[in-house]
Amino acid sequence: MGPPWQADWTTEAELNRNALPDDARALLHAARAELVTAPDPYFRGIDADRDLPAGMSVEPVQSTRPAGQHVLYFDHGRGWLRYSFVSRVTDPQIVIDECFWQ
Repeated sequence: MGPPWQADWTTEAELNRNALPDDARALLHAARAELVTAPDPYFRGIDADRDLPAGMSVEPVQSTRPAGQHVLYFDHGRGWLRYSFVSRVTDPQIVIDECFWQ
């Protein structure tokens, strides 16, 4: 299976998303769209996130766990989504557990 990936939100992340101002929410939705349509949601490899729009980048939460949680930064680092990718054969999905914008 490949993109677009299913993306689910934890309750806390969803509440934080819904509390954002409209302009920040639009930036967040653009970042989410890039994430769910990426061929590899972990953006593995050198400069794998170079095709993302300006102001977006991805990195692992821990460099020693490249298949663990990742952070997708948007709005030039003013906001981020922390997520995990569950690569099940029948139903792969992205789980977003933190949404933040300042």
